[in-house]
Amino acid sequence: MKSRLVMYTALMIAAAALATAISHVATGPSRPPVARAALPVTLASYLGVFENGTPPAYQPLAQFARAAGREPDLVGYFSGWAEPFDRSFANTMHSHNMIPFVQIDPTFASMTSITAGDYDTYLRSYAQSVRAYGHPVVIGFGHEMNAPWYPWGYGHLSPAVFVQIWRYIVTLFRAQGADNVTWLWTLNADRSGTGPVADWWPGAKYVTWVGIDGYYYRPSDTFASVFGRTIDQVRKFTHKPVLLSETAVGPAAGQFVKIQDLFRGMQKYKTLGLVWFDKDQHNGIFHQDWRIEGSQTAEDAFRLGVRDELAPAESH
Repeated sequence: MKSRLVMYTALMIAAAALATAISHVATGPSRPPVARAALPVTLASYLGVFENGTPPAYQPLAQFARAAGREPDLVGYFSGWAEPFDRSFANTMHSHNMIPFVQIDPTFASMTSITAGDYDTYLRSYAQSVRAYGHPVVIGFGHEMNAPWYPWGYGHLSPAVFVQIWRYIVTLFRAQGADNVTWLWTLNADRSGTGPVADWWPGAKYVTWVGIDGYYYRPSDTFASVFGRTIDQVRKFTHKPVLLSETAVGPAAGQFVKIQDLFRGMQKYKTLGLVWFDKDQHNGIFHQDWRIEGSQTAEDAFRLGVRDELAPAESH
C-alpha cells in the first residue's frame, strides 16, 4: 500500500512539473508581484502641483510645500511622446511619499499608428518601466481632448478614434502587468468652443478617475461656472471619482476670495482634491502668474484652504 502511495505521489508531482513547464513555455516566466494602484478614494484629500523644473528637480516642490503648508501628494508633469518613464524622478517622489502624475502628450505621434501597433515597442517599454517601479502612478493620455487646441482634440480627431486609442493603450499596459496605474481620463472644463464631454468616454472599464482642468481667469469666475457644469455632465454617465487635475486662480480673478472659493467648491462637489498649476506665465488673461509663491495674498489664501478644506491624505 505504501509503495503504491509513493508511486502515486511521484506521478502527481511529475504531472504538476510537466504542467508548469508547459505553462512556462506558453506564457513565459511568471512576473513578480507588484503594488496595484489602489489609491485611496478619499474626498477632498489630494493636493497636487505642476512646477517648472520638475522633473528632475525636487527643490521647486519643497518651496511649494513651504508656501502651501503641506507637501503635495501628486506631482504632475507632461511627458512627450517617445519619452521613457522617468524612474529616477519617480523614486525621488516615492522617497518623499509623493505620487508621480504623468500626462502623456502625443503631439508628435501619428494617432492612427498607435492602434496599428507601430508604437508598441515604446508603449511596452514604458509600461514595463512603470510596472518595475512598483508603486502607484497616475497616468493620463491626450488630456483636454474635448477642446480644440491640441491635434488629438475636438475638431481634429474624431471622439470614436480617441476612444479606440485610449482603450488600446490601457489594454496594452495591463497586458504588461502595469497594474499600479491609476488611469486619469482628463477633460477640459466645458465652455464655449468645447465638445460634448460624453463623446470621449471610453467606458468605466478603462478609467480609474476622471480629471477636469479649469482655471479662474476673471472676478466673475466661480467654482460653479468653472467646474460645476462639467462635473454635473460627467456624473450623468459615470460615478468615477473626480480630480481637479489642473487648476489655478489668476491675480486678475482676485486670488484671496477665489482661492477659498476653489477649495470650498472642491469640498462641496465631492471631488478627490486639486492639482495646482504653480507656474509663472505672462501672456494675457489666459496665461497669468499662477504661482502662490508669487503673491503673499495667494499664499495666505492657499494655506487657509489647505488647513480648512483639505483632509489629511491617507497613506499611499
